[in-house]
Amino acid sequence: MNRLSAPTSISVNILDRPIGGRGSRSTSEQTVSLSMFSYLYSEIVQYHQNRVDSISELERKLEATGYGVGLRVLELLTFRTKDYTRETSLMNMLQFVSTTAWKSLFGKAADSLERSIDHADEYMIVDYAPITSTFVSVPADFGGLSVDAYISGMIGGMLDGAGFPARVTAHSVALEDVVLPPRKEKAVFLVKFAASVLERDAHLS
Repeated sequence: MNRLSAPTSISVNILDRPIGGRGSRSTSEQTVSLSMFSYLYSEIVQYHQNRVDSISELERKLEATGYGVGLRVLELLTFRTKDYTRETSLMNMLQFVSTTAWKSLFGKAADSLERSIDHADEYMIVDYAPITSTFVSVPADFGGLSVDAYISGMIGGMLDGAGFPARVTAHSVALEDVVLPPRKEKAVFLVKFAASVLERDAHLS
């Protein structure tokens, strides 16, 4: 795995740098070494893998690890945004997560934000090339394990920290119209909000 770009100035704090990925290949951008992140994340997966008895438990461990990161990312972004005001709208908060937070973390916005047709409390954040599953090989006997559960935990942490409690799960969906070799699947992060969030949002609107 190659490093996408290297820091060009020691004056830039590492917390200001997105993780290198698709959409952040410009050498003018300050990015964290992608190879280093990939190595550390694979170690995180293996660490939890050796301490669980099931795939679902492993996903919950990855979510829990990402949750704490999400809380801190929200705190960091709100602290650095001088004109930031607390979001009260559900859609505005989702836009913040899928654009502002996503760009800060991964150097690009999420590929799409969609609302479920069948369930008013469900939304989907889609990423065609999430870095957490791009460089982690899942053994065949691990079945439906989604190592992108780490990102779903981050999303959950940001939403909970902002007062929008939700259950966030990661799913792999086969790519159809979009071809991005060598990936054959996209990551869909399903966000299911608590009833209290929808009630508050309906009252505000």
